[in-house]
Amino acid sequence: MPLPLVNSITSWFLKKRIHKIELFLKYPHEVQKELLFHLLYKAKNTELGKLYDFKSITSYREFADRIPVVNYEVVEPLITRSRRGEKNIFWPNGIKWFAKSSGTTNAKSKFIPVSTDSLTDCHYAASKDLLCMYLNNNPDSELFKGKGLRLGGSKELYEENGTYFGDLSAILIDNMPFWAEKSSTPSSEISLMADWETKMGAIVKETIEENVTSLAGVPSWMLVLLNEVLATKGVESLEEVWPNLEVYFHGGVSFTPYRDQYLKILPDHCQFYEIYNASEGFFAIQDQNDSDELLLMLDYGIFYEFIEMSEYHTTSPKVIPLSEVEMGRNYAVIITTNAGLWRYKIGDTVRFTSINPYRIRISGRTRHFINVFGEELMIENVEQALREVSVQMDLEIVDFSVAPIFMEGKDKGAHEWIVEFKNNPIDNLVFTKALDKQLQSLNSDYEAKRANDITLRLPKVHFSRKGLFYEWLKKKGKLGGQHKIPRLSNSRIYVDELLELNEVV
Repeated sequence: MPLPLVNSITSWFLKKRIHKIELFLKYPHEVQKELLFHLLYKAKNTELGKLYDFKSITSYREFADRIPVVNYEVVEPLITRSRRGEKNIFWPNGIKWFAKSSGTTNAKSKFIPVSTDSLTDCHYAASKDLLCMYLNNNPDSELFKGKGLRLGGSKELYEENGTYFGDLSAILIDNMPFWAEKSSTPSSEISLMADWETKMGAIVKETIEENVTSLAGVPSWMLVLLNEVLATKGVESLEEVWPNLEVYFHGGVSFTPYRDQYLKILPDHCQFYEIYNASEGFFAIQDQNDSDELLLMLDYGIFYEFIEMSEYHTTSPKVIPLSEVEMGRNYAVIITTNAGLWRYKIGDTVRFTSINPYRIRISGRTRHFINVFGEELMIENVEQALREVSVQMDLEIVDFSVAPIFMEGKDKGAHEWIVEFKNNPIDNLVFTKALDKQLQSLNSDYEAKRANDITLRLPKVHFSRKGLFYEWLKKKGKLGGQHKIPRLSNSRIYVDELLELNEVV
C-alpha cells in the first residue's frame, strides 16, 4: 500500500476518537462517576472487594469513607503475593506484568501492577489519542510517511513465578500492537537491549538512515541519543539527518531545563507535545499546539482524587474528587485504577490551569521540594528560575541537584547547589546572585526567608565537572529508561554523593 494512502487511512481512523473525547469534555463528572462504579463492580469479588464490600457502595462519599488512601509501602504485601502468582487479590484474575520503578532514589524498587485492562484501555489508548490530537491539530501532517523513533527503557523483561517485571516501556514494547511496531524504529530487539551504552550505538546505527518523522522519549536521555546522532553524522542540526522530523512527544521529566538545547538542534518546524504518564497509568496529554497545558484524560479507567498540598502532611488531610478542585492550587494526585490500585498516592503534584475542560500543569513531586526552613521551594520555581538565568547569561544547563545546608550553632541555613553546564558561567558569584534574585521573584516564602538573610543565606553553588551526573547514574546502574536526577531534596544524601564524586578526577 503506498505510504500517502497509509497516512490518509491512519489519520482518518485516529481522528474518529475525537468524538469520544468530546463526551468526557462535556460531561466530566458523569464520566468519572460511571468509571468509579465500573471499577467497583469489576473488582467486587476480589479479596479487597470483599474486605471493603464494594457491592454495597452506592456513592462517592461511601467509597471515600470506607477505603483508605494508601502509599506503596501499604500495598506492597498484596503486590508481592500477586507477583508470586496469586490471583483475584485487588483486581479480577491474575496480574501478568509489573512495571519496575525506583524513581530518583536508591530506595527499594517498586513493582506497579499492569493489567490487561490498563494496557489496552489506558496505555495503548493514550498512545492512539496522542496521535489523534496531534493529527487533529495538524491536518497537513505527514507523520505516517515515515517512522517514529522511540526511546524506551534499558532493562529486559524478566520472568518470575509466571509473572513478568521490567521497565514500563519494555512491557509496552513487548506487547505492542502490530500497527505501532510497523511504524516505529528501532526494532523491538534493540529497544529492549539491557546495556544502555551498547543500545545507544545500535539505535544510532539502525535509525540514522531512516525517514524519522517523530521522536518519543524522556527528554534527558533523548538528548543524549540525539547528540550522538549529530556527532556520528558530523552535523549541527537534525534537519540535516531527518528533514521530515515534525514532532517530539516527551514526558517523564520536566522539559523546561532542556527546551533551549532542543531548540538549537531540532528543525525549526518541529513541534513539542507533552504527555503525563507513569508506571501507574497514563494521565494527561497536550491537546493543543504550542501549549504548556495538559488535558486530563477521564476515560482511561482511572478515577481521580486530590489533596491540597497545604494539607498533605497533616494528620487528616481532606481528599476531594475532581468536581471540587480549584484553579491555581497545588494538589497531590490520588488514583484508583483498572490495574487494582485503590486510592493510591502516586507522589506527583499538579495545578489546574482550567476546569472547563480540566487542564493541568505538573508542578512537582510530593517529596521533591525543600522546606527545611519554611521556604516551600518547589521544583517548578527552581526550573523557571534556572531558565530565566540561562537566557540572561547565554548558558546551557545539563543537570542539577539542590539540598539544604542545615543550621549549625550561629550559622544560618542555606541551599547548596551542584550544577553541570555545557558552557560554564565566567563568574560563580554573578550566577549565584542572579539565581537567588529569580527565586525570590518567583517564591514569596523563599523571599521572606532570604530577606536580610533572616533565615537563609545566599545559596552556595558548585559548578561540576563535565559528565558528573551521567557518571553518578552509571555508577548506580541507572542509565536510560525512566531514571531521573533527584532535583530537590530535604536531605543531603544525593548532593553529598555528587560533591564527593565531583572531587574524583
